[in-house]
Amino acid sequence: MTKELVRLPSITPEDAGCQNLIAARLNALGFSSETMPFGEVKNLWCKKGSSSPLLVFLGHTDVVPPGPENQWQSPPFEPSERNGYLYGRGTADMKANIAAFVTAIERYCQANPQSFSSTEEESTKGSVAILLTSDEEGPSVDGTVKAVEALLKRQEKIDYCIVGEPSSVKAVGDMVKNGRRGSLNGRIYVSGVQGHAAYPHKAVNPIHTFAAALSELCQAQWDSGNEFFPATTFQVTNLNAGTGAENVTPGQLEAWINFRYSTESTAESLKAAVIAILDKHNVDYKIDWRLSGEPFLTATGKLLQAVQESILAETGLNTELSTSGGTSDGRFIAPSGAEVIELGLVNDTIHKVDECCSIDDLNKLSRIYEQTIQRLFGGKK
Repeated sequence: MTKELVRLPSITPEDAGCQNLIAARLNALGFSSETMPFGEVKNLWCKKGSSSPLLVFLGHTDVVPPGPENQWQSPPFEPSERNGYLYGRGTADMKANIAAFVTAIERYCQANPQSFSSTEEESTKGSVAILLTSDEEGPSVDGTVKAVEALLKRQEKIDYCIVGEPSSVKAVGDMVKNGRRGSLNGRIYVSGVQGHAAYPHKAVNPIHTFAAALSELCQAQWDSGNEFFPATTFQVTNLNAGTGAENVTPGQLEAWINFRYSTESTAESLKAAVIAILDKHNVDYKIDWRLSGEPFLTATGKLLQAVQESILAETGLNTELSTSGGTSDGRFIAPSGAEVIELGLVNDTIHKVDECCSIDDLNKLSRIYEQTIQRLFGGKK
């Protein structure tokens, strides 16, 4: 199934037929499938069952561009097996993980033909669904966030969510993300007065007026983190000023900043702290803020326990829990109160030339997902 998906060049925000392929396989199991398009983005909601709890497998069918194809050992959209690895764009991030979702569900449903139906025994009641988008690698504006909003409006309550992002480091299951830091972006526009470098008293250089404030921002300690999250970090991601002439001082400076923040801080507290520093140094500025996602955490719960036990049973590993790295579409699910974890393949080659995944790890991941379903809902193995 991974090979079939890799052959479809679904460069974001294109889906290229991936979701139709997945829906067809799930429809054969009695799932209902629904396309949820927003803008040019295609989203897919496939569900079986009408009772709670509801387990959702969350993923994306879009991939990043392959880059120079002549640098690949084999064509990026022609899956190739070499030395126990499957090569192709999207193998690790995250078409193989989606294939593991689907095949795990297929085996569980085949072993439990009455699974997720209104007539099944109490021990196996519940629902399972897959939510996919073609907008995760892009701006993430018309993808999962819009689909979740639509589901919540019609009272589709998600209890458990497994995000198929490649979370593992050296071997499948060695690390699970049980939360993510928040991400807050700001663009600071500092005003000055353009002038001749030889007559600085007739100008206001925004680089100079911003310098002290920038130094304090870079040295500030925003919080100390906690047992689940490292301390909040601040980074300048772009700094631009100047006219291109050596003898002209600029009239404006633009600085892009980013916070990756723990649950010890909030977006509002960080905004207020930045404003206080800029005001303290009498900077003439305005700021545009964009909140990419709030921090979320699943510290305990049935889903986390089921995943940990399944990884141990399949691989012998006691998985490490982590909130490191960037963010994921799990940030759109967590605010509804769902337990959210990220479990997927090794992330060493994601977004790289010759992206690949271990075939053995892929099969293990599918079995881990299957065991997780069994632990949550019961039924035959």
